[in-house]
Amino acid sequence: MLLAGSTLFAQSNKKAKDTTAKRNDTTQIKKQELGEVVVSASRISENILRSPVSIEKITAADFRRSAAPSFFDALENVKGVQLITPSLGFRIINTRGFANTTNVRFTQLVDGVDNQAPHIGAPIGDAMGPSDLDIESVEIIPGTASALYGLNAINGLANFITKDPFTSQGISIQQKTGINHIGDSETSAKLFSETSFRLAKAISKKFAFKINGTYTTGYDWIADNRTDLNAAANAKLGIAGGPDNPGYDPVNGYGNESSDRKTVTLGDKQYSIARTGYAEKDVTSYNLHNVKVDVGLAYKINDNTRLTYTYRFADLDNIYQRANRFRLSGYVLQQHALELKNNIYQVRAYWTSENTGKSYNLRSAGENIDRNYKDDNTWYADFTKGFNTATSAGATVPQALQQARQLADAGRYQPGTAAFKATLDKLADINNWDVGAALRVKDDMWHAEGQVDISNAISSTFKKQTGLELMAGFDHRTYIIHPDGNYFINYVKGQEYSNLDYSKTGGFAQVAKSLFDNELKLSATLRADKNDYFSLKLNPRFTAVFSPIPEQNFRVSFQSGYRFPSIFEAFSNVNSGGVKRVGGLRVVSNGVFENSYVRTSIDAFQAAVKNDFNAGMSTSAAIEKEKGLLKKNTYTYLQPEHINSFEAGYKSLFFNGDLSVDADFYYNRYNNFIGQIELNVPGTTKPDSIPYYLNDKTKQARYRVWTNSQSVVYNIGGSLGLSYRLWQKYILTGNVSYAKLQRTANEDALEDGFNTPQWITNYSFGGNHVVGNFGFNATYKWQSGFYWQSFLVNGNVASYGTIDAQVNYDFVKTGLNVKVGASNLTNQYYYSFLGGPAIGGFYYTTLTLNIK
Repeated sequence: MLLAGSTLFAQSNKKAKDTTAKRNDTTQIKKQELGEVVVSASRISENILRSPVSIEKITAADFRRSAAPSFFDALENVKGVQLITPSLGFRIINTRGFANTTNVRFTQLVDGVDNQAPHIGAPIGDAMGPSDLDIESVEIIPGTASALYGLNAINGLANFITKDPFTSQGISIQQKTGINHIGDSETSAKLFSETSFRLAKAISKKFAFKINGTYTTGYDWIADNRTDLNAAANAKLGIAGGPDNPGYDPVNGYGNESSDRKTVTLGDKQYSIARTGYAEKDVTSYNLHNVKVDVGLAYKINDNTRLTYTYRFADLDNIYQRANRFRLSGYVLQQHALELKNNIYQVRAYWTSENTGKSYNLRSAGENIDRNYKDDNTWYADFTKGFNTATSAGATVPQALQQARQLADAGRYQPGTAAFKATLDKLADINNWDVGAALRVKDDMWHAEGQVDISNAISSTFKKQTGLELMAGFDHRTYIIHPDGNYFINYVKGQEYSNLDYSKTGGFAQVAKSLFDNELKLSATLRADKNDYFSLKLNPRFTAVFSPIPEQNFRVSFQSGYRFPSIFEAFSNVNSGGVKRVGGLRVVSNGVFENSYVRTSIDAFQAAVKNDFNAGMSTSAAIEKEKGLLKKNTYTYLQPEHINSFEAGYKSLFFNGDLSVDADFYYNRYNNFIGQIELNVPGTTKPDSIPYYLNDKTKQARYRVWTNSQSVVYNIGGSLGLSYRLWQKYILTGNVSYAKLQRTANEDALEDGFNTPQWITNYSFGGNHVVGNFGFNATYKWQSGFYWQSFLVNGNVASYGTIDAQVNYDFVKTGLNVKVGASNLTNQYYYSFLGGPAIGGFYYTTLTLNIK
């Protein structure tokens, strides 16, 4: 101990003690790096450096240092992770390609519990996840995890691990206040507020509880992309794409899609004409109001065994996107979970319920507001009359087209008027998308699982004596759909409104063996899964980790994975603007595949016939000339999607743990890739008549059906991450990820794409308590442009780069932390995907108070 009178002694020995302290700190940091554990990669606790597959761990300290507004937003800077933003209210995690706004190939867990919305088969961002105050760490496996988890983990898995109420006690309050839409031409600047609290207390040595709550309000990002998706429709007639195109279909306009267009003969020419439609901002509110609450109760039966109950609740009012964009209103998710766990076994059961409340489809709203004041036949007749009248009076064709639309639109409901609002409110409550827009889904998901560490069950010394690790587990899941008559029906005749069940049961066994004085570790896993509608499927995994020294680790793995179709892919039954969207199981879509033609070929056929007519050919002659363009459907009923994945990686520490290096390479092969295709069934089976029926929209039935790719799909990629600790205060990190799609054939008409940038890079510099109690961080992210392919829109997404930055200060005595930061600091608006909103700068202040 240093005495008060020993000032000279202290000064003379300060340099020596500082050197010793630095050496001790370095040793401690190295021990922490070498001792860092993860649980998700092998479903048991293991050293992160010796994980058999790629895994990223982000801790609470990392989140505090991040410049992102929330822990979930911070995941965007993790190596190998792509985040897309359908809404300010939620973001979607993706890894290794094939992204979409409802990523059914990626599993998201909270303390091992799947927090998906059942009818989607994927989570709605962090809507029912932990708050910033309760997150302890996040583990992300950026690759298939199906052998251990089955279900949707074909592309990756994230496990959000929350704080233990026994060890993290006290009261925490957080107020996040922000502003967005600065410099937005669509609206004025808007305020954002998020209030969170956490209360955790150990009542005794055996019982503890925690309560979390978050209330968020704000104004969502606006989707108002006016790019014409139908720009080529009348190009042969000298009419360019854009607002003057009579077939104009803006990306975020609804009511002018392909089902809202018609080929109309005007004068001696045929034109592609679209209904006028409405902008997205006309048919929705961008006000955001989200609530989430969770309660956790934990009871220690003994020192090793714990019983835990968790309840989670979420109520959402914001924008959500899948094939279409939706306004969520009163959308409620609830979950009850019960777990019994010790060092030998764990058993878990949970139930999730979903109620979409008063939500509605924005596209259907736009379509049917138009049709509510005037049906299609009358509108097109008025348009033709207006054109003929205008040309007879000497108007030019462009003038006549404008006057024709003005006449046809006479009496049209105008946004902002009482009549418009009343019509929108009425349609939002009609549960049939042919005439209304309501989203009315109620369903449940029941899940039970268990696993046993056989090695520990045999004896506490079995692993050490034999080098063997033995584990086995099982799981069962049942979805219960409550048919609404539009989104889902029971396919059994006479039972259309009876509950529909969809179940899966599986299990796995895993063995691992350490060899050569623990330098080499081999493992093998075999999983079996059985779905109600498919035969037994086997998923093997083989891994090897070579560690010549603890700081240097090389890994290779091969694994296989199956993904069974989600509820929506299997059973959907949606009337959607003249297109019937149906699941791909035979019991749902029986007869569609056998008698249909691919819509893309029909579009090409109809465009060619129109062009021939405009060149002076008769319609019948043009049909006979172009009928070879029609392609008979060769797709068939859904089968499970399958992946074979090879991965190699390297994880190491240098310079006493100050430098960490993590690299990986992967090669994936997909069979039976699941996607959507649009098929039209002509109203005749006579071969000579079929082309004539397919040239007339009124003589064919349109379907959008889930099916499997006929191509074997390959994708390759890799990533490299570096992290360097400077002077024990600063952290400098950088990572780069590469992803590339390859196919054996490019003839597929499926509408779900790779949707992933080829390159994503992140660079960050900062630290906590770098000068006294001050900390800071700055992050730069850049990703390359890529092609986005979906039902809503296809096209190129531009590359973009953003800067996030924050400074923070800890008032240690009061337990208050103040953080001031910005996401997209330079406020350069960008799109994370096509069809979604433009994302600008978000500037925030976060006050966090911890009371022990």
